[in-house]
Amino acid sequence: MLTASGLSKTHGSRTLFDNVTIKVLPGHRTALVGGNGVGKTTLLEILVGIQDPDSGTVTRPRDLRIGYLPQDLEAVAGGTVLAETMSGAAHINEVAAELARLESRLADHEAPDADAVLAAYGEAQSRFEHLGGYALEASAHKILSGLGFRPTDSDRPVRELSGGWRMRVALAKLLLSEPDVLILDEPTNHLDVDSVAWLEQHLAGWTGSLLFVSHDRDFIDGVANRVVEIIGGQATEYVGGFAEFVVAREEVVARAEAAAAQQARKAAHLEQFIERFRYKATKARQVQSRIKTLEKLEAIPVPDRRQLKVRFAFPEPQRSSRVVAEFNDVSVGYDGEVVLEGVDFVVERGRNVALVGPNGAGKTTLIKLITGELEPISGTVTRGANVDVASFAQHQAEVLDESRTVLEEFRARIGDQGSRNLRTVLGSFGFSGDAADRRVGELSGGEQTRLALAMTMANPVNLLILDEPTNHLDLPSCDLLEDALKVYPGTVILVTHDRHLIRGVADALVEVRDGMAVWSEGVDESILTPRGAPPAGSSATATPADGASPPGASPSAEGTDRGSARRRPKKQERRDRARARETRGRATRDVRRSLSRVERDWEQAEALVAELQAELADPATYDDPDRLGELNRRFEEARNRAADLMREWERLTAQLETPNPPSP
Repeated sequence: MLTASGLSKTHGSRTLFDNVTIKVLPGHRTALVGGNGVGKTTLLEILVGIQDPDSGTVTRPRDLRIGYLPQDLEAVAGGTVLAETMSGAAHINEVAAELARLESRLADHEAPDADAVLAAYGEAQSRFEHLGGYALEASAHKILSGLGFRPTDSDRPVRELSGGWRMRVALAKLLLSEPDVLILDEPTNHLDVDSVAWLEQHLAGWTGSLLFVSHDRDFIDGVANRVVEIIGGQATEYVGGFAEFVVAREEVVARAEAAAAQQARKAAHLEQFIERFRYKATKARQVQSRIKTLEKLEAIPVPDRRQLKVRFAFPEPQRSSRVVAEFNDVSVGYDGEVVLEGVDFVVERGRNVALVGPNGAGKTTLIKLITGELEPISGTVTRGANVDVASFAQHQAEVLDESRTVLEEFRARIGDQGSRNLRTVLGSFGFSGDAADRRVGELSGGEQTRLALAMTMANPVNLLILDEPTNHLDLPSCDLLEDALKVYPGTVILVTHDRHLIRGVADALVEVRDGMAVWSEGVDESILTPRGAPPAGSSATATPADGASPPGASPSAEGTDRGSARRRPKKQERRDRARARETRGRATRDVRRSLSRVERDWEQAEALVAELQAELADPATYDDPDRLGELNRRFEEARNRAADLMREWERLTAQLETPNPPSP
């Protein structure tokens, strides 16, 4: 159990939090929420031991295993994806090393301590089995697949990956290690909707202690059974998920406001009595009594509702043409390799369109086509008349000048507009009063993201392109961003893994997956949270522009005409679908046969592993060293064969899930 009591921490002249007590208990999956800059990351680092509090104590049992995922990685691992992931299970790897050492000693039949070594080997093997050592590699592959990696990525050096994928490796390493206490700081920032859905399901069954910071309301609701909110320097714990937290917090705020109002009425009554009878000698004792009572009254703290939200504002843009962007049978790619094919849809004025799909599937590529940064290989992309574009990308907060104040940086980026007071504009983005005079380097990650958003939205545009705008934002800012986008007078193209934001804002989806970009009216939940969809890592290859998915997969596309504006007659569509099913059936027949055979062989290999494992668990086995050695040899062979068959099964499954699978 990890506990902290009386924690206080200041940053410069600001007090982040004071006298905070928190307990991270087994079975508790706790979400830590609060506004940007209130000290959520600082609190996590104090609990882990990276920072020291100004006052207060943190109690960590000596044998407690803590796993921590920060928002940014400082060091880059040097091994492969699989090796780095499996290195997280250090407690299992230590037992495996001990088993190897004991096996080498057992090979010496004339060793005087053979009986003791045999007993130690049996004990170590039992411990290894109990820890799940025999299934460690299979578990690593499962976790990596859930986080979007393909089987072929296992042997790739981690150094070759982009920052987002390195974070996924670090997360996989932590999940495999199964620490007693798992602490995650914004774990969904670098994930796509597929991987977020998988991680949510995985953590919902976490049996240890879990403490995490997230701005994703759906993710919190799906995982947490406790919510701790930091507001006004204090931490308050609520039982339940996010929905219960919102209701309970409103009740707490309402009670505090009622108690404060009652106290104010009492104080006013006391002051009225004091003023009325201050100079009457006959009332002197009563007056002094009320003065003392008034002095003893401690103001009841009331959460400032302004801290619960930030106001975003949009200037009125010029009116664009009805068609904002039109894709006509577009194919696009990089260095002669096709990423997307047969893209055919229209974005009209006033639409709020969300691009969803695995990282690296081509969402950023579509955005570059709209902005003109990329030309199609074939087909046409037409942008409408009078379309003004403003884009927000994930990295924009990283290029701010940290030596400037917020106001200076804002003025330098958008210019000094005489018609508007820049302090007023910044105030609508949460930088009111002295906050506008703080150095950019003193801001939290969320506050820097909010400043970058302010720069994007400050000028009037009629096409707003937002690429993961909620990363590092706090929950109140996400809610207010949602409210602002609902009434935004122009057109919005949104890339985000925040399913709650998509549901609240989007009126259409473009699913980017497997080399295609398919338009869907409304918000289809099966697209937003795919359950039976291919693994997140089976998407088309990432491009240097997308910078998200490990390269190595071959792009594929059916070239089917599936757009929103120009649809073929229904009869022709049915014929095309039937023809596509027939072609696909022929292409996948051999793959399905091979898959069935491999699946059967894999089940037999797993059964043999289980049989040999049961024999090795029998104490009588250790009475015969020769038999033990033979069993160990057979067990290793069976386990390696099962692992090879599992990899072959994953390869064939990935082939089957591509639109045009090659022959096995």
